[in-house]
Amino acid sequence: MLTAQIPKDPSTGDIVQGDIAVQARRTLDNLRIAMEGAGGSLRDVMMVQVFLVEGADAAAMNAVWGEVFTEPFPCRATVVVKELLATGMLIEIIATAHLGAV
Repeated sequence: MLTAQIPKDPSTGDIVQGDIAVQARRTLDNLRIAMEGAGGSLRDVMMVQVFLVEGADAAAMNAVWGEVFTEPFPCRATVVVKELLATGMLIEIIATAHLGAV
C-alpha cells in the first residue's frame, strides 16, 4: 500500500493550482514516481481509491485516468467528499499495489 498521493509539486512542495485535469495528472504522476521508487510501475497497482471534492469532476478525472492507466485497469472506487485537508486540493488518491511474487 502506498501513502496518499496528492497534487503536490515534488520540487516546491506546493499544491498544484489548476482544474481537476491538472491536479489529477500531478497526483497520478506522483503515484508513478512512488511506484518507480519502490521498484515497480503503474502496472503493479491493483486497487485505487479516488477522493474528489466535486462529483462534476469525475468525467475529467476519468479522461486523465485513461491517459495514464491501460488495460487491465486496477479496481477503483471514486468517492465525493466535502473537503480535503489542503486548501485548493481537488483530488487525493490512495493506491494498493503488489510487487514481487505471490
